[in-house]
Amino acid sequence: MFAPTTSLVLLTSLLQLSVYGASVATQHQKRAQCAATLSTAEGVASALQAHYYNTGTGMYNGGSLWTDANALEDLHNLMLGADVDTWSSVADGSYIGQAALSSSTNWASLLGGANDDAGWVLMALWKIADYKGARGLSNTAYLNAAATIYNLIADQWDDTCGGGVWWSTAHTYKNAITNELFLYVSADGYLRGGGQTYLDNANKVWNWLSASGMRNAQGLWNDGLTDSCANNGQTTWTYNQGVIASGLAALYAATKNTTLLDQAEITLDATISLLTEDDILKESCDDALSGGSVCDADQQLFKGLWTKHLQYYLDMANDSTRTAKYSPFLGSQTSAVFHYGTDASDDVGSVWYAPNQGGSIFTPKTSTSGLEAHVAAAKYGPC
Repeated sequence: MFAPTTSLVLLTSLLQLSVYGASVATQHQKRAQCAATLSTAEGVASALQAHYYNTGTGMYNGGSLWTDANALEDLHNLMLGADVDTWSSVADGSYIGQAALSSSTNWASLLGGANDDAGWVLMALWKIADYKGARGLSNTAYLNAAATIYNLIADQWDDTCGGGVWWSTAHTYKNAITNELFLYVSADGYLRGGGQTYLDNANKVWNWLSASGMRNAQGLWNDGLTDSCANNGQTTWTYNQGVIASGLAALYAATKNTTLLDQAEITLDATISLLTEDDILKESCDDALSGGSVCDADQQLFKGLWTKHLQYYLDMANDSTRTAKYSPFLGSQTSAVFHYGTDASDDVGSVWYAPNQGGSIFTPKTSTSGLEAHVAAAKYGPC
């Protein structure tokens, strides 16, 4: 938390962020949403909480810090969209929420040096703050924590490979997702009243990303850079293709430079063309058949993150033509999650593209991923 000597400029920024938190939910949720899809999402969210959430620890059994952060973000995204308060008590009782509410939290220690995790936690704190602001509740502690985390991430920028934020404080790897997240939180932070530094950082990281070589000739982002600062050719995970789009749209909302949306759609369109099977997102590790490949604990969440960040892309782009372009695809994802991915207990598995034949796995991450697909489609898919 900030010391009593915090500058007037920073205090002013936090006041602006608080005002934004009270209004952003209304601004971004005013679009009419599909009641049937929201109902499906609420069923998945209820199962997620009942089957995996541990009220004693404030964590998800079988989860991790960054995946828990996304689950919390998703619950609040859903409550804002559905205009319900079903899980209103979860945030303050969660491990992340308790950390935000405590003035003694050492965020650098809690985050364990993971700069990508820091970005995910920051976004969860903002979404909780949006929900609380929309309900007339105090969100200052959450905004303070988010501001602290933002500064920790920003401090990890250096000139190695010409710029960029390190994946971790060990300074061993510069990758796409950490910098895509930094783009999003910088641009959105500026829109939330964070000040010029946020916008300067957003422009800086996009300029670096666009020159980094991490986007390949297909329009997809590989995982990161080699020690010699070249594209390492590693897997083009779906979430890398979604977070860049939301970040560029947030920067567009701040600058009104429409070429940023065009850049985002190069990658969104490549995802739909190249990372799907029968028009359904498919991770390279997905396999409906028993005995095939299995996505690891992180990869299980990636597809849903793509859909969530497409929602955020469309929020920020605020363009009916662009919405119409992607609406059918979001409809296909929520349908596949419901028909192929969901079991009789409303848990969602890892495989969406085909009926489960023993290869789909069921964890809090896979249910969170499915929840994200439903929430995004409730807002922007067909109804």
